[in-house]
Amino acid sequence: MSTLPRLGALIALAGLAACAPSPVSLPAAPVAAGSSISVQTVPVPLNPEAPGQTAIGGFTYAGGVQLSSTQTSRFHGLSDLSVSADGKITAISDEGDLIEGRLVFEDGRLTGLADVTLRPLSGLDGQPLPNKEMSDAEGLAILASGDRLVSFERQSRIWLYPADGGPPRAVPAPEADFPLNGGLEALAADPERGPDAYVTGGEETGQTWLCRLAAPCVAGSTVDKAPEFGLVAMRRLPGDQTAYLLRAWDPLRGNRIVLSVTGASGELARLEMTKPLTVDNFEGVDFVPRTQGGYRVYILSDDNFSASQRTLLLAFDWTP
Repeated sequence: MSTLPRLGALIALAGLAACAPSPVSLPAAPVAAGSSISVQTVPVPLNPEAPGQTAIGGFTYAGGVQLSSTQTSRFHGLSDLSVSADGKITAISDEGDLIEGRLVFEDGRLTGLADVTLRPLSGLDGQPLPNKEMSDAEGLAILASGDRLVSFERQSRIWLYPADGGPPRAVPAPEADFPLNGGLEALAADPERGPDAYVTGGEETGQTWLCRLAAPCVAGSTVDKAPEFGLVAMRRLPGDQTAYLLRAWDPLRGNRIVLSVTGASGELARLEMTKPLTVDNFEGVDFVPRTQGGYRVYILSDDNFSASQRTLLLAFDWTP
């Protein structure tokens, strides 16, 4: 969930609406999502003020799109994602929805999203989550078994959704007190430590934990970050490397993000985005190995159900 205070949201609405492309208008009232929805995509440049810019440091822009749907008022607030090697995408939302689809490419560049489904995450009783207090899903990790892990804010917890369907079950989560909007944003599978291992992190503190399905979470390192940045996503990479997605916002500079890849010797790569680049409230990241080496990196923004923000999916190619 966004860390924007109510006053900040009003300032953002006034200051950013004029420069942001107009999103597709929402239906007048909530619309129940069916098993399939159509999603409109609009290509976006890396830098609207310099369309020729094709890279940020070692990260080469590989296409990006603004996403919206007129068929449901729930295709918003996307907070984390997972992308498979064949281009299938899974995402979760702040309102407790599970979104799945297929990425579309032209000449290797990201150009669209197709075959999209949207359905509510269920609670332990198998029924849709009843309210915002329970449905604020923020982190997503898919284990080697195909089981999905989802971390939630407000009521901080991690649930496992079985790959073969059925209700979720609670799995170990850090025993810590989190602020209302500063909880378990970051979640990632940790296959080098075992098929049942995963890591998670607190947004405000940057504290991380290593967890296993059958063992309590153990405190790990604290992410080295500036105080105004929050830890919103992370991914574990081979060779004991970790990617951290950090996000900050203020009314003068707007959204700022930092994607930092670290290893035993320190920071290995860094991607920073702020205006005039195409930047928004990015909260999700995933790394997909490429056959020619390196990674295709995806970042996803949470529009907070706000007309002044956008749902953006951007792709970058990065070779360590």
